[in-house]
Amino acid sequence: MNNQNSMTQKNGPAVRVKSISQIDGRTLGITWTDDKASRFDVVDLRRKCPCASCIDEWTHEQILKPETVQDSVRPMKVDSVGQYALSIQFSDGHKTGIYTFAMLRKLSHLN
Repeated sequence: MNNQNSMTQKNGPAVRVKSISQIDGRTLGITWTDDKASRFDVVDLRRKCPCASCIDEWTHEQILKPETVQDSVRPMKVDSVGQYALSIQFSDGHKTGIYTFAMLRKLSHLN
């Protein structure tokens, strides 16, 4: 999937998503327009879901117990959300998390 979605960095120009690909059954890859590449374990992404069912909206504490997410969970569908995020539908039926590009960059330690 190729996108031209953007993410504004604190001290620089917007970084855009150049491409998104499923590298293998458990790895999602993003190449950014600054030529940095990120790889994400989809099970870890599911365990870090930022939605209100998984993270308390007021305290920001994790509600989801990571050990309840099976290692066999896989992405079924990945969609763009506007120009700032991805929505991932997982094989366990979960589909409400919105993974912002800023969050994904932070998770990949590229910032």
